[in-house]
Amino acid sequence: MRTEKNIHTFIGCDNEYDESKIVIFGAPFDSTTSYRPGTRFASSAMRNESFGIETYSPYQDKDLEDIEVFDGGDLELCFGSPESALCDIESCAAQILNDQKIPLMIGGEHLVTLGAVRAAYKKYPDLHIIHFDAHADLRDDYLGQKLSHACVMRRCHELIGDGKIFQFGIRSGDREEFYWGKNHVTTNKFDFSGIENLYKIIGDSPVYFTLDLDVLDPSCFPGTGTPEAGGVGFVELLNAVKTVSELNIVGLDINELSPMLDSSGASTALACKLLREILLYIYK
Repeated sequence: MRTEKNIHTFIGCDNEYDESKIVIFGAPFDSTTSYRPGTRFASSAMRNESFGIETYSPYQDKDLEDIEVFDGGDLELCFGSPESALCDIESCAAQILNDQKIPLMIGGEHLVTLGAVRAAYKKYPDLHIIHFDAHADLRDDYLGQKLSHACVMRRCHELIGDGKIFQFGIRSGDREEFYWGKNHVTTNKFDFSGIENLYKIIGDSPVYFTLDLDVLDPSCFPGTGTPEAGGVGFVELLNAVKTVSELNIVGLDINELSPMLDSSGASTALACKLLREILLYIYK
């Protein structure tokens, strides 16, 4: 990741690194995608298409022009080695965290979350994870591979332990994932029921927030590699993000947009608008 100004940025995120509180970087990696690939193109597509939206949010009466966010561009990741890619992501996130800033990663497939969580956990041993997704991602392995986007929350659990992962919107997974999860994580199936109680449970503990965009229903977000019917709508997701933003967010990501799978461009436009709202919500 560069720390000097990048020409190709998300709209309104062209501040200097030193003055910014939030740092965006892209993790264009999708080598373990189990169905349809393409998420490696998400961060670039979102930067390009972000200029189709405004910097001003009528939802919040806030503007990206009034906050300091730095976009450092995309990492160059090794497509053939998940562990190598994760190490590079961890190194980048660690640099941002050590500079007392919040890393915001644009994936990429969901496995990229593990690299950023590794960095956050080293700095914040009491780390909790808020996980929005259609899929539980709790498999111990997928076709013998433990580093897979289908296993990312299981690998995160191995770091932070029981009772510290809170999942919302989950509506897909094999039986073993759900049975295992009952004893180790908190899973709220189908929607965001109970999300208003998070602060009572977590308090001011450090939180990593990971948002898999396939939590959305494919009728409004078809541009993703593993679409699952029965998801939430945009406004419902936006309200849930607002609730999460009130926690002590120390790092976050947005992942699993496959822009070429939605030729209309609507999925990318939605992701851009959501990222704008996230930036404005978490900026303190």
